[in-house]
Amino acid sequence: MEKIAIAIDGPAGAGKSTIAKAVASKLGIAYIDTGAMYRAVALNILRNKLQISDIDKICELTRNTDIAIKGGRVFLNGGDVSREIRDNEVGKLSSPVSAIPYVREKLVELQRKMAQSESVIMDGRDIGTNVLKDADVKIFLTASIDERSMRRYLEFKSRGCSVDLKSVKSDITKRDELDTTRKLNPLKPADDAVIIDTTSKSIKEVIEEVLSIIKARCNDAL
Repeated sequence: MEKIAIAIDGPAGAGKSTIAKAVASKLGIAYIDTGAMYRAVALNILRNKLQISDIDKICELTRNTDIAIKGGRVFLNGGDVSREIRDNEVGKLSSPVSAIPYVREKLVELQRKMAQSESVIMDGRDIGTNVLKDADVKIFLTASIDERSMRRYLEFKSRGCSVDLKSVKSDITKRDELDTTRKLNPLKPADDAVIIDTTSKSIKEVIEEVLSIIKARCNDAL
């Protein structure tokens, strides 16, 4: 199989990780969750008790931080933090952290290196518009704010987290505002992206739709 690159972007709760992971498995290619990488940086900041205003200290900390994704697991300085990065506080911090230019610069460089070495499906918020501008397929997943809030709420509840739907919706609304208005590579569909509204669709339906798009554009490479 020829090396291919697939970019999936979208706001929080749109189903990016779930869909990308499933599609990667069906195609037998690597799945890179870039949002998890920013969460790993956020977790490291919390562990070191830094404030988001401590930009210089955050940059220095990130400069000496090792982040890797292996077999779908996320590693921070050699330790598996796949579960820890899903904490609600980590999620809240990851958006302002991702707006720090040096943090984005370092992680984008790492993400591009990953895509150079093998076929990947990469999800995030600026993959098609920045990280993988030449991706073979670009998809932008979205859904209504109510649907995305309910999905995230149920995700937290399944992990035993004590949250309420109203606060989850408030957090996602704030995250949307930060992601779409940041100066550096804001969240938006790439000009050549296929936009899929997942609000009223099942996971299976979205997976099949994404696979159909990929096969139509990359059939010779699969």
